[in-house]
Amino acid sequence: MSQRLQFFIRHLGMSFLVLVLCFTLIYYFWYPNTLLSATGALKIILLIFAIDLIIGPILGLIVYQPAKKSLKFDLAVIVALQIVALLYGVYTIGQGRPAYIVYNVDRFEVIRYNELIIEDNKHPYAQLSFWQPPQFLAVDFSKDVEQRNNDMFAEIFAGVSLAQRPERYVPIQTLKKQIQQRSQTVDQLYAFNDQQQVDQISKQYPQANAWVPLKANHQDMVVLLHKETANIIKIVDLRPWS
Repeated sequence: MSQRLQFFIRHLGMSFLVLVLCFTLIYYFWYPNTLLSATGALKIILLIFAIDLIIGPILGLIVYQPAKKSLKFDLAVIVALQIVALLYGVYTIGQGRPAYIVYNVDRFEVIRYNELIIEDNKHPYAQLSFWQPPQFLAVDFSKDVEQRNNDMFAEIFAGVSLAQRPERYVPIQTLKKQIQQRSQTVDQLYAFNDQQQVDQISKQYPQANAWVPLKANHQDMVVLLHKETANIIKIVDLRPWS
């Protein structure tokens, strides 16, 4: 086997291992469960990784000539470009990651990091670590009539949901009674999904006896609950409406 081909295989293998590590971190920290599908991020991630995996090793294969005086410099430039492209891709994916899953009125909303409207940087929910997984929270509606009207007008005319404002978040158990009252029975899922799929998920999560819709930017899904405690069981890939 020639030195050129050996280098290509080593470069390809190392690139693949780095991408597997990155994907593992992205999946477990930023897009756990079915959030990759709900946000539509999987296609973007695979595209970024495919470009990085193919371009780096192929460019290295093209320029690799053992007798070439500038070989080390050329390879260093290629590797540097590959690293920069990967870091930019991961940064872009991170900007669109789900930051919070917020209960709002009668549903959960997936709020991505770049959708947050932060007015108070010192607020606890405005301070997100880079690798923080998405948290389940709820929206606290103001008891002041004027403030509620302002919130309503902001959503109608500016398209800004109250769920995008971290300073209005409260622990999800604060709205336990509301979640229990507005949750739906598992039987209602049959109206929007294949019976066999619903049965399979019901067997997989027997403690789930209620659900709430999950509104996402790409694919709406279902949040399974234990109604008596309002505890969240799982986000599942079922449709909450037709």
